Amino acid sequence: MSTTFASLRHPAYRIWFAGALVANIGTWMQRVAQDWVVLTELSDHSGVAVGVVTALQFLPALLISPYAGLLADRLPRRAMLMATQGAMGVLAAALGVMILTDVVELWHVYVFALLLGVASAMDAPVRQTFVAELVPADGLPNAVGLNSASFNAARLIGPAVAGFAIAAIGAGWVFVANAITFAFTIGALLLIRDRDRYPLAHAPRGKGQLREGVDYVRRRTDIVLILVVLGVVGALGLNFQLTSAVMATTIFDKGSGEYGLLGSILAIGSLAGSLLAARRTRPRVRLVLLAALGFGVASGLMAMAPTYELYALAAIPTGFCTLTMLTAANAYVQMSTAPEMRGRVMSLYLMVFLGTTPLGSPLVGWVAEAWGARWSVGIGSIASILIALAAMWWARKAWHVELRYVRGPRRRVMVLSDADRVAEAA
Repeated sequence: MSTTFASLRHPAYRIWFAGALVANIGTWMQRVAQDWVVLTELSDHSGVAVGVVTALQFLPALLISPYAGLLADRLPRRAMLMATQGAMGVLAAALGVMILTDVVELWHVYVFALLLGVASAMDAPVRQTFVAELVPADGLPNAVGLNSASFNAARLIGPAVAGFAIAAIGAGWVFVANAITFAFTIGALLLIRDRDRYPLAHAPRGKGQLREGVDYVRRRTDIVLILVVLGVVGALGLNFQLTSAVMATTIFDKGSGEYGLLGSILAIGSLAGSLLAARRTRPRVRLVLLAALGFGVASGLMAMAPTYELYALAAIPTGFCTLTMLTAANAYVQMSTAPEMRGRVMSLYLMVFLGTTPLGSPLVGWVAEAWGARWSVGIGSIASILIALAAMWWARKAWHVELRYVRGPRRRVMVLSDADRVAEAA
């Protein structure tokens, strides 16, 4: 088996990968259906309404993720995942029935988005740390890369299926289909045998454990730098559900099929980025920063695209840079963090990455209505370029980064810095 798919050699990870892929497809189908219902059936193409739904869905990550991370360090992770996956399935089924019976109103979607956000905020840190139990420690970067590949293969399939399903049978059935997919992850969790896992140490109960996690991250300027970059890019640049919806409907005058297809096209680049990331054995901070810069440039091309076809074409490098950045950041933070601290550190990582989206979504939605849909994409492009350049400048000064040309059979430029010593000293 090639290096790219090395983690699939491990039975526990292979089972989880299959179940998660099916559930991820359902999740992406629901995301498209939810935005479409809000945009076209429950509002008059309101970007603000879609932004509010996104905000409510991701806002709990700001408040709950640190506590979920602490629980992930303390409690059995498999049992926690079964509870969170089951809760999300029930919520999807309930909202689907309300849409099918034609009783749903906009405020209902707001409530369900908030409840789903709570379940997701509890699920995310546990899911991140659980993957580390399914492969040996040296296989973690590959597992993280394949997780992203699974997520983006689903992103490639889900939106396209959802777009055509909405047109053919209605949005309500998309929610019901998503509810069914959660049975696959629960089934996978039941099938994984204990002897095939690589259990991580659990943190004992004690006082001040949340503060301990925060203090650990504060000492790690490398992790802080990653969080700052992801926070800015996440708040203003990663609102693809919102920006693609308003661009498709107001700029290019397209329907649900073409809107869903945009998500799939974006996922082509994302899938390529995650598969390439799966081949890397040692992710670096500089890769995160370069990918953030590339994202800013590529999304700028999307903002200026004169036609739907060129917008879709620019989405491919945008997706590639997005997943290169996210996968490198995720793998770097996990690999450089002590196992007993991983749940708390990853919860802070997810709090910043996911929690900044609800802060930015209403602003991006307002920009779309006040300045036009193109500026809703352009503001993320400008912010991403500026924060990436600022982070590079700071890292060069703080970590004494040097570029050195090495002669020999393989001539190359080496990047030398103090960043690795920051991680080792923490």
